[in-house]
Amino acid sequence: MKIWVDADACPKMIKEVLYRAANRTKTTLILVANQPLSVPSSPYIKKIKVNSGFDVADNYISQHLEQGDLVITADIPLANAVIEKEGTAINPRGDLYTTSNIKERLSIRNLSEQLRSSGIISGGPSSLNKKDVQAFANSLDKFLTNKIKNP
Repeated sequence: MKIWVDADACPKMIKEVLYRAANRTKTTLILVANQPLSVPSSPYIKKIKVNSGFDVADNYISQHLEQGDLVITADIPLANAVIEKEGTAINPRGDLYTTSNIKERLSIRNLSEQLRSSGIISGGPSSLNKKDVQAFANSLDKFLTNKIKNP
């Protein structure tokens, strides 16, 4: 099992949680971005720089992940691809994407995108706060603990 990170948009605080978890559990962590990344030196932490472009990092992750892998992303279409490949996706706020909620989230995302493009609503989600980081850390820990007990 590997942990993949859609690293272009992943907040630094979340990456820090992931670095500690990868080292603690000896789990491979792969950060994928279209910009240079600075990561701690560790046999468990890898970075991959992909070409610039729309969804290039997302496409790389969805092409290389395997069944049972974990993907950290706020990108709902990527989360959907992960679930279709029998992986697990968690967003940086600790929300777990599942087969029972991903279609609804895709619909909401698409509606929000339409409303933003028509000018009816503007902006996106609120800034990440300490409560969100703690929720993410708890979700990640629960997932990893379950994976270790039930490989």
